[in-house]
Amino acid sequence: MKRTVRSTAVLCIICMMCLGYVGPVFGQPDQAQWSLPDGAIARLGKGAIGNVAFSPDGNTLAVASGTGIWLYDAHTERELALLTGHALPVLCASFSPDSEMLVSISRDGSVKLWSISTRKEITTLKKYISPDRPLLFSPGRFSVSFSPDRKTLAIGSWDRTVKLWSVSKREEIGTLKGHTGYIVSLSFSPDGKMLATGSRDGTVRLWSISKGQEVEVLEGHDDWVSSVSFSPDSEMLASGSRDSTARLWSVSQRREIGKLERQAASVNSVNSVSFSPDGNILAIGSWDGAVRLWSISKGQEVEMLEGHTRSVESVSFSPDGKTLASGSLDGTVRLWSVSARQEIAIIKKHNPSITSVSFSPDGTMLASRGRDDILRLWSVSQRHRISAFEWPDFLTYSFAFSPDSKTLAGGADGINVKLWTLSTRQEIATLKFKRSEGPGGPVRSISFSSDGDTLASGNPDGTLDLWSVCRSQKTATLRRHVGRVLYISFSPDGEVLASIGSDGVKLWSVSEQKEFAAIEHDWHIYSVSFSPDGEILAGGSTDSTVRLWSVSTQAEVGVFEGHNGPVFAVSFSPDGTILSSGSLDGTVKLWSVSKRQEIATLEGHTGYVVSVSFSPDGEILASGSDDGTIMLWNLKPYTSHKHFRKTERE
Repeated sequence: MKRTVRSTAVLCIICMMCLGYVGPVFGQPDQAQWSLPDGAIARLGKGAIGNVAFSPDGNTLAVASGTGIWLYDAHTERELALLTGHALPVLCASFSPDSEMLVSISRDGSVKLWSISTRKEITTLKKYISPDRPLLFSPGRFSVSFSPDRKTLAIGSWDRTVKLWSVSKREEIGTLKGHTGYIVSLSFSPDGKMLATGSRDGTVRLWSISKGQEVEVLEGHDDWVSSVSFSPDSEMLASGSRDSTARLWSVSQRREIGKLERQAASVNSVNSVSFSPDGNILAIGSWDGAVRLWSISKGQEVEMLEGHTRSVESVSFSPDGKTLASGSLDGTVRLWSVSARQEIAIIKKHNPSITSVSFSPDGTMLASRGRDDILRLWSVSQRHRISAFEWPDFLTYSFAFSPDSKTLAGGADGINVKLWTLSTRQEIATLKFKRSEGPGGPVRSISFSSDGDTLASGNPDGTLDLWSVCRSQKTATLRRHVGRVLYISFSPDGEVLASIGSDGVKLWSVSEQKEFAAIEHDWHIYSVSFSPDGEILAGGSTDSTVRLWSVSTQAEVGVFEGHNGPVFAVSFSPDGTILSSGSLDGTVKLWSVSKRQEIATLEGHTGYVVSVSFSPDGEILASGSDDGTIMLWNLKPYTSHKHFRKTERE
C-alpha cells in the first residue's frame, strides 16, 4: 500500500507530479536544471545508483549517483539538493553520526566532505587511485565511513589498503595493510573498537582501531566480499559475497556462526547486507533484484521483497527500523515498510549507464537505451520520461526512429527486430530471424533508409540484413564481416550502407547488394556518421582521434585530435558544418568541418560519453554517458556566431 495522502497541499503536489513537475517520479520544477555545467540546458536522469544511506537522525536519504549525491527528504521523498563536485560518478556516500556531515568517494578515488546544513563541499581530502589509471578500468566499487565518534574516516583504497583520516585535522593518520585485492566494503563496529573490511581477495578482515593493526582474517567466502555490516551490539558481523551467500560471524570468537545460502539459482551475487537497528533482521540485496529479510534468531528467510527488475546494489535501514531503502540498477530507490513487508514509495529516474541516444526526426522526442537494455522515450520540451519499452523476455540492444517519426524499431535478442507505432506505443510488426541462419546474440545496430522503406540490421553472424518495412520481409542479406556487426548507418540518399565489425569498416552498395570498399585504418572504429551531403564519413577511433574519409575514394581527408581517450561517438549537424564527438575522457567536442579544427569542448559528464545526437534544427545536442544521464547542450552560441558562420560559407 502506498502512503496515504493527508492534506490538500499534498494532493496538489500529486497533481503536479502527474504533469512531470515534482515528487518522487518526476522531481521538482527545475530538477532537470540543477547544478548544470556551462552550456547545458537540461539533464535527463539522475545518474546510476552507487549506494543509499539514511542519516542517523532519520530525516535525510542520500543516494550516491553518476551525477553526484542526491539528498531526499526521508519522509516525503522530495528532492532536497544535488551535491556536485566529483569529476566522476560517486560510488559511496556515508553520513557522520551526528548527521551534520556527509563523506563521499567517487570512481576516481577522490574523497569529499560535505556540510548537510549548507549543502556545500567542506573539503576534498585526496584521490586514492593511480593518476595514470584510465577511467574505463577503475575499480567498480569503493567504500568510506565515519567512526562512531566522528573523529576518524576509513577509506577503502585502490592500492588494497585502508586509509584512516583525522576528520578535525583533515590529514591521514594511518594505513591498514593486509588485503591482496581491492577493498570493496568496510564498516566500523558500533562501539568504535573495530573495523571490518571486505575485499576482492574473498576475505573479511577485522582491525583494531586503537592498535591500528589486523586482529583476524575471516575466511570462507569463495568470491569477493561485496558488503560487511556489524550488528548493533557489535557482537556479530554479516558479510555478503559474489559466491551467492551471506555469512554471520561471531566477533569475539572470530569464527563463522551462520551461513545464509541462496534459495534460487538466480541469486548469483549478494551485493549488500545491513542489520536492522534492533539486530533482529538482516536485509540482503541480491543480483536477482530481490531484497531478502532474514530472521537472525530463526536463521532463515522470513520475507522476500519484490519489485526491482535489476540487481539490488545497496540496502539501508532507517534509524527507527521502520523503513528499508534499496537502490537498484533498474534506476529506482524503493522504500519498504519493514513491519508490513511491502513497498511504500519509489524514487525514480536514477537511470543506469546510458549506451545510446537519438533524437526523433521531428525533434519532439529523445530515445535512450541504458545498460539495463531498456528503451526509454523522453519529451524534449518537458524534459521528462514519457515511456519505456520493457518486457521480462525482451531486451533492447539497438533502436532507430523511422524518418517520419511514426515508427520505432528495436533490435532484441538476436532472434527478431520489433517495430512499434509511437502514437499508441503498440507493437505493429516483428522481423524474425531463422535460428538456422547464424549464431545467437543481440542485433547491436539497426538503421532506417532515408525514405523509411528499408530497415538494415547488423547481425551477430557478421551479416547485414535488408528488410522491407511495409511487408515485414527480408529482401537481401549482405555477406559478411568477420565476427559480429557492431554498428551500421545509411547514407542520406540511402544508396550506401556503412558497417563496423571486428575486421573494420565496410561500405556497401544497397542497390547492388554488395560490398564496394573498405576503410583502411590501423585502429578500431567505434562509430561512423555520414555528412548530410553523403560525401564524407566520420569515424571515432580507439587512438583518440576523429577521422574523416571521402566516401567515393575512401581516402582520409581529415583528422581531429584533442580527445584524451578513445572516441565512442560521432555525429554531423543537420547542415554539415559541425561534427560532434564523445569520448572516454568524459567530454563532448564540437569541430568545424570546413576549418578542420576544434570549436568547443563541453564538459559536465562524470562518465565517458558513448553517444551524441543533434536535434533536427541543429540547436540542441544530446549526449549520453556512462554516468547514467543524458545532457542537452545549447548550440546556439556556435551556430549563430557571425565569425563562425562567415568562415563556413567561405
